[in-house]
Amino acid sequence: MPSWRARLAGERRSVLTDETGSASLEFITAGLILLVPLVYLILAMSVLQGGAFAVEGAARQAARVYVLAPTPADAVARAERAVLVGLADYGIDADAAEVSITCGAGGDCLFRRSMVTVTVRVQVDLPFTPGVLTRSRGGSIPLEASATQTVSRFWHEG
Repeated sequence: MPSWRARLAGERRSVLTDETGSASLEFITAGLILLVPLVYLILAMSVLQGGAFAVEGAARQAARVYVLAPTPADAVARAERAVLVGLADYGIDADAAEVSITCGAGGDCLFRRSMVTVTVRVQVDLPFTPGVLTRSRGGSIPLEASATQTVSRFWHEG
């Protein structure tokens, strides 16, 4: 019959080496460590993809409506409205957007077969980024898109 010391040492050894139930704990811990960054990456990429769609669509539509306008003043107003709508569709604040309109040949954009390029720039904030970082541009990504359209050879000032 083993002594009480041997039995106690055997019980201690079995308690220390018993791994019952630790697999689920390890799975939960490792899963959280890997899952949280993966979910954040998916969120960040979806925000950036939405911003890319917004600036590209806004620039393309603004260039299209610009070349179809009857007067230069009307063209600028239509392009600005197209940018506002295009960015609002994706939930991006249009007040923070920078829009530039350039012409292929000099100052007047609206004449037959002239090229008009509209460029839209925005800063897209990353999800769950504190306001301190987004104001200093540390937590945002700059996105830019350009679109070029040609004024129709049948265009005439209306």
